Amino acid sequence: MTDPTTTEADAPRPLRDARDSAGAARRLLSAVFGDLRAVDGALYAAVAATPTPTLDRALRHLSHAADHSKISFGIAAALALGGKRPRKAALVGVGAIAVASASANLLGKRLVRRARPDREAARVTVDRHVKMPTSASFPSGHTASAVAFATAVGVVMPPAAVPLGALASAVGYSRVHTGVHYPGDVAAGAVLGIASAAAALAAAAATPSARTQALLTAARSWPRIGIGGALRR
Repeated sequence: MTDPTTTEADAPRPLRDARDSAGAARRLLSAVFGDLRAVDGALYAAVAATPTPTLDRALRHLSHAADHSKISFGIAAALALGGKRPRKAALVGVGAIAVASASANLLGKRLVRRARPDREAARVTVDRHVKMPTSASFPSGHTASAVAFATAVGVVMPPAAVPLGALASAVGYSRVHTGVHYPGDVAAGAVLGIASAAAALAAAAATPSARTQALLTAARSWPRIGIGGALRR
């Protein structure tokens, strides 16, 4: 007596169904990313094609001034000359810049490796040009650092949130206006900046103040003092 032959149609298909589902998900994800890249490129082209002779020089200078977070560091230095709260805001802000810069340049750009926009093909006017960076385009490090600083300082000093937020937004837009970043790079940089500020603020909150640290040191010495006194008695 022979066993009945199992046809392909009768065989279990969970593995095949799983593969089909995974393939469909990958195709959908690829299509979504393709659409997002198309929108990103269209926005970049629209900014490049819009004549703004009054803004060109100002945004070019702003973009250049934001190199290496010079603007943010200058503001932090001014805050450090103030009272306790401004000094704390400056310290947390600089910490947020450090986190954002490391995350953008050491992780984001190396992982994604997106090519810089073709500024000449988009016909970005020469009046807007700043030096085209040699690093990858995604995410925008300038935006990440500016947003990180503005967010961190704004949380510690709420009155500074609006002007610093406006400045960070202008820095981010200047990177698109000068043709060195796509809008998507700037949006990703802004998200990274907010996350970096949150990390810096959490670290600052977890660090005890000098007074608290002194109390903790004294508390740790109490048992030793008590034992020593008992031995001497």
